[in-house]
Amino acid sequence: MANSKSLIAYFSRKGNNYVGGSIVYLPIGNTEVIAKKIQELTGSDMFQIKTVKSYPEDYTETTNVAQEEKRKNVRPELTETVDDMDSYDVIYLGYPNWWGTMPMAVFTFLESYDFSGKIIIPFCTHEGSGMGSSERDIKKLCPNSKVLPGLAIRGGSAERADKDVANWLKKLYLIP
Repeated sequence: MANSKSLIAYFSRKGNNYVGGSIVYLPIGNTEVIAKKIQELTGSDMFQIKTVKSYPEDYTETTNVAQEEKRKNVRPELTETVDDMDSYDVIYLGYPNWWGTMPMAVFTFLESYDFSGKIIIPFCTHEGSGMGSSERDIKKLCPNSKVLPGLAIRGGSAERADKDVANWLKKLYLIP
């Protein structure tokens, strides 16, 4: 993968979030924090997955919207697309764990491109639920891609996760 072109595509939510049992305001979402750590180590291009309709500022309202989207299998419209997705061989895919899997916006993203022959490397932030079913869901949505083992980082530890991120990338032979 030495000459592979890579992209970090991530969905992250700043603002009021649940961290370590409390609602706290985050100026940068936890998943974005991890995405930037991966970029520092890999030099990958970055793309933030954003929805046309913003999620509520209130954390509980957002969880209610997210649960309803999942229940109805909604595909939120995204604000922009990746230029020349075909040029990327490796996709680092980041998201918070919402209701046991990825936010539905990430489903929209995955269904918007052909990932055949690409390597997808998932990472998520969570407050106790790990990867949930997200790796299995990615494999279902992208059956002709190779999905490598993901990294789950507790959101409250995102700022201090440099070593975890580096060890994961080394274990997958993505960095020396």
